[in-house]
Amino acid sequence: MTVGEFSGTGALIRLILRRDRLLLPIWIALPPLFAILVVAAFVSLYPTAASQQMLAAQIVNSPGFVALLGPVSSPTIGGLSAWRSGLFAAVIVAGANALTVIRHTRADEETGRYELLGSGAVGRRAPLSASLVVTLGADLVIAALVTAGLVAFGLPVVGSLALGLSFAAIGWTFAALAGVAAQLAESSGVARGIVGAIFVLFYLLRAVGDANEQSGQSWLSWMSPIGWMRLVQPFANERWGVFALFLGAFIVLILVAYALASRRDIGAGILSPRLGPARASQWLRGPLALAWRLHRRTLLAWAALFAVYGIMIGYLATTSAYLLAANPQLANLFAHFGGASAYTDALFTLSLTFLGWVAAAYAITATLRLQSEEVEGRADHVLTTAVSRLRWAASDLALVVIGSAVLLAAFGLPAGLAYGLSTGNVGYELPRVLVATLAYLPAVWVVAGIAMALYGLVPRVSFVSWGALGAFVLVELIGETLQVSQSVLNISPFNHVPKVLVSGVSLMPLVSLTLLALVLVIAGLVGFQRRSIG
Repeated sequence: MTVGEFSGTGALIRLILRRDRLLLPIWIALPPLFAILVVAAFVSLYPTAASQQMLAAQIVNSPGFVALLGPVSSPTIGGLSAWRSGLFAAVIVAGANALTVIRHTRADEETGRYELLGSGAVGRRAPLSASLVVTLGADLVIAALVTAGLVAFGLPVVGSLALGLSFAAIGWTFAALAGVAAQLAESSGVARGIVGAIFVLFYLLRAVGDANEQSGQSWLSWMSPIGWMRLVQPFANERWGVFALFLGAFIVLILVAYALASRRDIGAGILSPRLGPARASQWLRGPLALAWRLHRRTLLAWAALFAVYGIMIGYLATTSAYLLAANPQLANLFAHFGGASAYTDALFTLSLTFLGWVAAAYAITATLRLQSEEVEGRADHVLTTAVSRLRWAASDLALVVIGSAVLLAAFGLPAGLAYGLSTGNVGYELPRVLVATLAYLPAVWVVAGIAMALYGLVPRVSFVSWGALGAFVLVELIGETLQVSQSVLNISPFNHVPKVLVSGVSLMPLVSLTLLALVLVIAGLVGFQRRSIG
């Protein structure tokens, strides 16, 4: 590496700060805000040490909830707050870091912006370096805000600092991962898919390791940076040595990213896309077939991850039910909710809430593929033929609608089957779990409709669809934690999804969400029909 390869980094940092002047403050503020709200909620709901210890004991003795959110490091306000806010912070900080790095590296190469910048006094490694400096600086601000906010509530300084630094550390790790993915892939969509798949893999490793810690499988948590966040153990016996793992992973990944950057051409990726045949097959004769070809790999990969998650939740529901049956004291805690069946229904319902958010993220990514095709000029080649704009856009949207249903079914079928086989009543459990899973489909379509409306009407701000999803998730989490008014909760479409396993099926909310999604899609299609391409 030479100094010239990093020239222009300062100018690019200023450019990134200007381009992200709206998004950057939002994702910096979200993790500290949620952490503070969680502390306030626990102080209000569990004011005594006895109530905090009882809640922590319930969590520790519930493998399903341990798998979803991790174990509680200590039965205190600090330990409970770290347990509740950890996964949310990991999703927001890791996702924001990865998207920022990919946007200012691989995406800029796709649009030709990097080639324009590179013609000036900008070194080859300057874009990656500038995006890393911005994301790492933002992560440190998050850590400082989390620490200051929790200390203001009277929590110990050491534990608050450990929690804040764990938020920053997961961001550093995924920023570096995104830097590597940006060198491997030739498109920003593939790069985001790589990082997303790695995040899900790390989450599954952490979930299985934490849920089976007593059986000697806790080593799986050590294989996951998301597991490292929990292993720091804020407000307990803080393990500062875990941050050495974060730092080591960050340094290795950055060195790999720089090495890969020097081995590829501008605009190309290390993993070159496979060349297709000279003549299209008979199955590739229309826009719908083209959309399927573009979506199929991503859809099948996401479906496989959903299926693995479904099997895991079905298994955990079974083991949790056995645990309740073998532990009379724990069973008494759930007796007034309906016994073990109510516990497993609550576990499935909590899992489905998280799964609905993930499916919505897929829907946004799949919908905005239209914009990628347009920006990269490939849409022009299709639209110069006899294919109309509406037919082209509708073909991709059809894959979004069907693909979202496939993902949810990929979870519901194996989860219901695994649990049904364990209880010996597949005919009853499988339909219940599948219907409860598919009930989230209209809410996912609403999020896709928002993305389509923004793309069709004001494509420059289509990224706001990610902000809308983040706002819905925040409303759900804040509402669950702070018990806010129903009018605030109604902002999120996910709040209107009936909890089938707990309260039964209600068709009216599902019909309303479907109609809202349809209106948003139509608005986007009308706007796309009337505006100029590109």
